[in-house]
Amino acid sequence: MFQTEARKTLKDAPIMWRRINSIGIILDCNSTYASNLGYAKSEILGKPIFEHVPKEEWESMNNSLKTWFDTGEVTDIKITFKRQDHSTFPGLLQATSLYDENKNLLGSNTVIFNLTQITDEKIKQYKEFFEDAKNKLEKIKKENYDQLDKNSKSEYDGLKKMFDMLASIDLNELKKLANN
Repeated sequence: MFQTEARKTLKDAPIMWRRINSIGIILDCNSTYASNLGYAKSEILGKPIFEHVPKEEWESMNNSLKTWFDTGEVTDIKITFKRQDHSTFPGLLQATSLYDENKNLLGSNTVIFNLTQITDEKIKQYKEFFEDAKNKLEKIKKENYDQLDKNSKSEYDGLKKMFDMLASIDLNELKKLANN
């Protein structure tokens, strides 16, 4: 899948990121998402999101999809995720919608925080990453946005919306959730 400059900010990001279509099929993910789940990226693409949660979490995942359809975003949804080896970890899901130039829903950008990994050092890493990504997106906006094709603009706009949402998260609350 072609990667715009905006999406390249996510390649080796410290956050788990995936893009799904409007019916919950994974279209893309970063290496952090794949490694946290114990899969190669090629084993993830084209699979439904339900393959990465235990069966007892399907209702919660379905409810998060309903919320996303109704509101265009999902924030702070705690869901257990299942690795390839069938071990699990608690995750906190955040998602924003991605639209085409005619405002038709294409899918979502979803970030999952692995709550077992939340430490002060990780929070610092997230903050630095969010600031760096914001700066990269601002640079793209200033230097290249007007020259982008429709798909690349849609991609940029969706990622900008996602990073704006992530910037509003109180990362110290993540640590409290991780300890509960």
